[in-house]
Amino acid sequence: MAAERRDARTDGPADGAIRARYRRILRFAARALVQSWWFELFLPRFGLARFVARGRAARMTRIAQRFHVLAVDLGGLMIKVGQFMSSRLDVLPPEITKELEGLQDEVPPVPFPAIRAAAEAELGMPLDRAFAAFDEVPIAAASLGQAHRARLAALDVELTGLEDVVVKVQRPGIQQIVDVDLLALRRVARWLSRVRIVARRVDMPALVEEFAVTSMAEIDYLLEAGNAERFAANTAGDPRITVPEVVWERTTRRVLTLADVTAIKVNDVDALRAAGIDPTEVAHTFASAMFQQLFGDGFFHADPHPGNIFITPRGAGASADATGSQPWQLTFIDFGMMGEVTPTLRRGLRKLVVAVASRDGKGLVDSIRDVGALLPSADTRELERAMTQLFGRFGGMGLAELQQVDPAEFRDFAREFGDVVREMPFQLPENFLLIIRSMSLVSGVCSSLQPDFNMWEAIEPYAGQLMRDERGNLLQDVARQAVWTASVAAALPRRIDEVIDRIDEGRIAVETPRLDRRLARLERAARRIVSAILFGALLVAGAIVRPADEVFGTVLMVMSVVPLAHALFAGVVGSRGPS
Repeated sequence: MAAERRDARTDGPADGAIRARYRRILRFAARALVQSWWFELFLPRFGLARFVARGRAARMTRIAQRFHVLAVDLGGLMIKVGQFMSSRLDVLPPEITKELEGLQDEVPPVPFPAIRAAAEAELGMPLDRAFAAFDEVPIAAASLGQAHRARLAALDVELTGLEDVVVKVQRPGIQQIVDVDLLALRRVARWLSRVRIVARRVDMPALVEEFAVTSMAEIDYLLEAGNAERFAANTAGDPRITVPEVVWERTTRRVLTLADVTAIKVNDVDALRAAGIDPTEVAHTFASAMFQQLFGDGFFHADPHPGNIFITPRGAGASADATGSQPWQLTFIDFGMMGEVTPTLRRGLRKLVVAVASRDGKGLVDSIRDVGALLPSADTRELERAMTQLFGRFGGMGLAELQQVDPAEFRDFAREFGDVVREMPFQLPENFLLIIRSMSLVSGVCSSLQPDFNMWEAIEPYAGQLMRDERGNLLQDVARQAVWTASVAAALPRRIDEVIDRIDEGRIAVETPRLDRRLARLERAARRIVSAILFGALLVAGAIVRPADEVFGTVLMVMSVVPLAHALFAGVVGSRGPS
């Protein structure tokens, strides 16, 4: 296997089926890239921008639909790619993210003999010896592995105190498939990094590496087992939450054995009511537990969909009055995808709050960069100007005042602001995206339990606590902001004098990036018109001269190809794309 992984990373896929998979992924990517180049870069150069814009949404949807079919057909990592893409609202159009958001990680199960062989190779013993019983029918099958119920052998029962367990086994050969899929994705990322309009907007190689780290973590069951124990330690003092115990004696990198904690699915309203559990109470407890992970622990379950959360009744004798807590618990499973609110992210969010509170457009942009949502090379002057205008016009207004603003003014500002934002190379960091994903899933689950569930009311106490915890840092930031403002005010008269002197001496240079871009486009268009005229002149001249001097006439006609090529392609190759 090590040799196969080495081959996949260096010399390419190791066998025919894997090579075919590799080529199929690249063919799909190449087709999508050529189509995008033709419509988004080539046709607009010939005055067809409006025609291109009219069909853009339908084209993006078709590309996403074709990828959906490809992902389901190939399985493996490609389903994870689709799910990852569906969360990248920062770099992909909504037509693609919407089409892929329903992509489910469910595939036909692997035949049991192959699962048995893989599990026995990992555990180093026959299944009959490792377990007293092992159900051949899986309870869940996904693209990377599948889960089976089992019963521990008598000795393990004595050591662990557990009997019924769930065993996750990786699909045979999944490591090689993941390696080859990542190899193909890295190649596509290199293609995209050579396209200026993409490279200026997104760091595609970094995005793929970010996805690769997450994917490799998901196929390392030892890491998942460690996440489960860390999560259990964080929530040990919370009577609302329980976590399945890891059976380390039967756990390896490709086999994970956990206590069987299967119970009522969190969104099964009928089963909850039949068990005497109020779904509304479940919604608020679930939201509260998730917000505690985010704002308190800083280590949170990033995939809290209904299949990963159970409601476990404590038993007929338990009650809220007797135990001081609810007569049921939230049981979390599947710890392959976890997120962290790092100190850097926390500081960036704090700076963002300070900038908004002080209506500081530049400070807001700096905080967005600190969070990691802007590429370091981004030219943010236009964004800073737009943020300053936003604060200057609408900052400090209450809801009643905002309702009095002319809607046309909102539309005009939104149009201009949207153009600026779309040109910025926003790229949200992985942990920030996991927060968004987690909150989105929590909102969906809670709304299914309580249709009028208000997410903002539920989150407010925890956000307020975060601000109180950071109050000292906030005061320091505000103090620094005040000192900076005072220093600017003190230096202002001298700087005004310097500006007046420069104007008198004719040394003022005004930067107008938008005007410069438009002038550059006009200059390119003028050069192409001249080339088109020259092409016509050479072609006609060659046709006229050719009957009298065939050689010279032919040379003139052949030479006309050079200005023709310039007229057709100047600005397409090497262009920065539409501005």
